[in-house]
Amino acid sequence: RGWIEPLVACAQLGSSFYDTGLLIVVRDYYNATLAPAPGNGSGHEDALQRAISNFNMVYSLVLGLSPLLPAFLLARLGDSRHRKIPLCVPLAGYIACRALLLLVILLQWPVEVMFGAAALYGLTGGFSAYWAGVMAWAALASSSKGRSVRLITVELTYGLAGFVGSMASGHIFRFEISHHGGSVLAACSLALYVLCALYSVFVLKVPEEKREVPGPQLSPDACQGTAEGSSSENSRLLPRGKVRSAWSGGQATANPSVPIDLHTVVLLFAGAGLYELSVAGGVDVLSVFVLKKPLGWGAVEVGYGNAAGSMIFITSFLGVFFFSKYMKDTTMIMIGILSFSAGILVMAFVRWTFMFYIARAIMMFALIPLPTIRSIISKQVQGSSYGKVFVLLQIALSLTGVCASLIFNKIYQATLDWFIGFCFILSCIIGLLSMIPIGDSRVIYKQYPNTHTPHCMLVVR
Repeated sequence: RGWIEPLVACAQLGSSFYDTGLLIVVRDYYNATLAPAPGNGSGHEDALQRAISNFNMVYSLVLGLSPLLPAFLLARLGDSRHRKIPLCVPLAGYIACRALLLLVILLQWPVEVMFGAAALYGLTGGFSAYWAGVMAWAALASSSKGRSVRLITVELTYGLAGFVGSMASGHIFRFEISHHGGSVLAACSLALYVLCALYSVFVLKVPEEKREVPGPQLSPDACQGTAEGSSSENSRLLPRGKVRSAWSGGQATANPSVPIDLHTVVLLFAGAGLYELSVAGGVDVLSVFVLKKPLGWGAVEVGYGNAAGSMIFITSFLGVFFFSKYMKDTTMIMIGILSFSAGILVMAFVRWTFMFYIARAIMMFALIPLPTIRSIISKQVQGSSYGKVFVLLQIALSLTGVCASLIFNKIYQATLDWFIGFCFILSCIIGLLSMIPIGDSRVIYKQYPNTHTPHCMLVVR
């Protein structure tokens, strides 16, 4: 009952149906409402691309900005009151948003109504509150040593559900009996989110924080003696009472009360922000890029393409599972950044469908950086602060995603007739730049080993 994975899987399955349905509904709406350019089919196609791009830009802007304050408030309530709050409230927003898409399809409302749906969803915390709540839940249920693997396991569940949903969504859309295109997808998405809400309220049980930390089996007296013999500066950092209360039967708490290295945390936030700018910008443009010739995909091909993107969750999980045995967290982050940057650079020159899948295959470790960064940060804070820390990171990433959507969509429109893959080259450059703060934090992180070390050993240093 403490497993968060079933909730993540069900929600992502519903999200996959929703994303495919929304994209195709928006395309069909503008395809029908835009006046075709006389004697110029390519002009109509370019106008359609710009209309879809503008819709995505505004939708992403509303979706990214509206949850900022509600997400932080929900995270604080989750830390102080109940861990289910940042899960259940956003799920209510999901349900309302999916219900509005169904109404847009059935009642043939303008697709701009979805801007209001995005705002309503954002006021309930949005993805920022929901995903921060999921990560805090998973972190509480894992030991610090196995946290990187546990967090990437949640991401794997997310990706597998996305793969299944993306594969199925295109076929569901294509073979709908109803003449209202996308209505079955929207109804399935709505039903899945209702199921998620019921699971979170009636089934989920809050996990107990894991406090076991491997380390030398030293006695409380030994730690006390070390603390008393340390310098006055170290004694101020770690009072004797803190050392004594941290030990019980030779085991320390999972997050010792040691000063947080803010410089390292800031560098990790900066690296995560730059990487999110690269990924969000490239992927946001990619969803429009595949609809335009030379690819010119339909609903089924879009579903297959989204499924290929979901495979990254599997390969990234396998990467963390094996790399974590032989490499440091920061080394794994570097591998993930290089993987995405190389893949998105190849995407700039895609002209045939098989090249798209080659580029996606190169991105096989692109998911590693962000969960690993969360894992490093979580090892430096108390369990009671997980919600606030994770939601601050998620808000920063959401703001970055909004900026990426605005910047990259405008650049995409400006370079549409010049070089359609220019945005992907820009994404590659920004991705490589994100390695700079991660590299700096790696040096500092070596000086401050992770929190597996007992308190008394920290005092000796």
